Amino acid sequence: MAVLQKIRQRSALLIVVIGFCLFAFIAGDVFTKGNFGKSSNEVGSVNGKDIPFEDFRVKVSNVEKSQQGVTPTAAANRVWDQEVSIALLTSEFDKLGLRVGADHIMQILESDQNIGKNPMFLNSAGRFDKDKFKEATKTNPEIAQYVKDREKDAELNAKYQMYATMIKAGSYTTESEGKLKYQMEADKVNFAYVAGLYSTIKDSDVKVSDDDIVAFMKKNEKKYKSDETREIEYVLIEDKASPEDEAEVKAKINGLLSGSVVYNTKTGKNDTLPGFRSATNVVEFVNSNSDVPYDSTYVAKKDLPAIDADKLYNLAPGEIYGPYKFGKYYCLSKSLGRKVGVNAKASHILISYEGTQVPNQKEKRTKEQAKAKAEEVLAQVNANPNSFLMLAFTASDDSSAQQGGDLGFFGPNQMVKPFNDFVFNNPIGKVGLVETPFGYHIIKITDKQDGVRLATVAQKVEASEATSDKVFTQATQFEIDANAKDFAKAAAALKLTVSPAVTAKLMDESFGPLGNQRNIVRWAFEDGTDVGAIKRFEVANLGHVIAKLKKVNPEGLMAVDLVRSYVEPILKNKKKAELIKAKMAGTSLEAIAKAVGTSVQQATAVTMENPVLTGGVGQEPKVVGNAFALTAGKISAPIEGNTGVYVVKNSSTAKAPALKDHTAYVAKLKAQSAGDLNRVLPALKDKAEIKDNRKQFNY
Repeated sequence: MAVLQKIRQRSALLIVVIGFCLFAFIAGDVFTKGNFGKSSNEVGSVNGKDIPFEDFRVKVSNVEKSQQGVTPTAAANRVWDQEVSIALLTSEFDKLGLRVGADHIMQILESDQNIGKNPMFLNSAGRFDKDKFKEATKTNPEIAQYVKDREKDAELNAKYQMYATMIKAGSYTTESEGKLKYQMEADKVNFAYVAGLYSTIKDSDVKVSDDDIVAFMKKNEKKYKSDETREIEYVLIEDKASPEDEAEVKAKINGLLSGSVVYNTKTGKNDTLPGFRSATNVVEFVNSNSDVPYDSTYVAKKDLPAIDADKLYNLAPGEIYGPYKFGKYYCLSKSLGRKVGVNAKASHILISYEGTQVPNQKEKRTKEQAKAKAEEVLAQVNANPNSFLMLAFTASDDSSAQQGGDLGFFGPNQMVKPFNDFVFNNPIGKVGLVETPFGYHIIKITDKQDGVRLATVAQKVEASEATSDKVFTQATQFEIDANAKDFAKAAAALKLTVSPAVTAKLMDESFGPLGNQRNIVRWAFEDGTDVGAIKRFEVANLGHVIAKLKKVNPEGLMAVDLVRSYVEPILKNKKKAELIKAKMAGTSLEAIAKAVGTSVQQATAVTMENPVLTGGVGQEPKVVGNAFALTAGKISAPIEGNTGVYVVKNSSTAKAPALKDHTAYVAKLKAQSAGDLNRVLPALKDKAEIKDNRKQFNY
């Protein structure tokens, strides 16, 4: 039946969660070639709970079928994330003993538009009828099976709703926290300080070794944890047209200008074919000789090829320009004449009303009220044309109000018919009132563009068979040489460039600047691909990629090369801090300032909520916190801050007046913690034992 068919065509019920999605539909098949080297029937496990390969394969297949354009690897990655999330959350639900009743599951099913909005299950008032729904599931086995499949997803969704409610209810902000928030905003400290800035020591004066970086990462292991990766360097040999290929295409298209003599096998005589100059049927000539079919559109000057726009636009009717290069094509263009007003520019003020297609209305109004207001605005514009811009800002219900109603240039039939007809049938400067399904428009025509119609013969410049053969020979020769000797030396010998290594993870599709090259990443992770292995790949529309597995980074800490740019400055500052602290001798700020070659600075009315030091220093919470902790007149020990080492002396601390009620500050903190639910799943993943066996399968 038609309704059932509609149900089948829809995607399955989504389990929507805050911060992430539990995809309740089942996902698709990347394993089209079976599996190799497989040592397990499970694609992975979460805390000891297996994810069976066959179930995973079916789910991936369903994702591929339900989502047009999704790649097999993207589908597999999506299903993997889904399976891990569901396994972790289901375990939490079980620990908490969460149970859901039939009514709760029914609510979830009803929220699925394929069920809740299905005409089969609606009453005469257009509302979901549970009795109709239950009756249909009893009498129609196919619908019953569909609902049964959805019920498991609905149960999971219902449990998540309960789980989320429990987390939100268990997260609260105390009066004491509100009080602290108030004090951080309102308490102020005045202090003097000496700053020994890290920038006063040259980076070259402090050295950071690989061992230093590794030691730092080990102290922060969770932050620098990394999946197994492969580093792949490569040489790209592009299969592109040679100068000879380009010259051949240019000569060929140039030859189309004049007539040609062709032997006719049917008559046994030579036929003289007209050239582009003398062709009587220009459209037929273009379609017979061009790689791009004839286009009858009139084109504004701004839309013509930039370099040749002036010459193309100013051609006299019948005049030819070319050959000229446009992108990957050599072109000849003949002018077929101009047309005035092919594009128009207009501004408008939209006055909408209840029931129109405009989603964001500034005020609710009836159609009659909207018409009256539109006529009033039109009268104001006619009385003072310069008021249009300001009226658009203040009165228009369209998003273009922010641009003073300006819609820019547009072509015929790009706007709804009444709007289009007014603009293209009236001169520049005309102002009028038009009604469309969006409401009433006060329109001002601000400009028009003329256009030219060109008949263009375009032939693509691409590699000839001979050129492609040479490229193939070069690529295979390099592959042989690279396997026999050093990769870089072999490239240099053939004047080829070795591109920087791409670091890839197991399920990556993207391969650096070359985009989606999943086959190269897959090869790098295959059993038997050892460090130093080299392989050539033919890449469509690009050429040949000769890849070398440069390095394997096992699971654990990130590679030093990947984190050096971030970690090295931190470690250099720590070493600089030790050098600066060693200079900070003295019992007064003045003495310390002299020792480090600087002066005593003053900080006034600084709060912990905004611990900023002026003079371009920026945020220094440790420094300000220490200043608050000191009693008046006391000097601190050296403090390692964000931008340098500081010694501070508290001048005075101004405590804010005591408040009886800190409700407003409690509310601020509650607002800040509104997204805490989003942290649950990452925290569960961080603690979980997750085994990913996808490498064992041919994905």
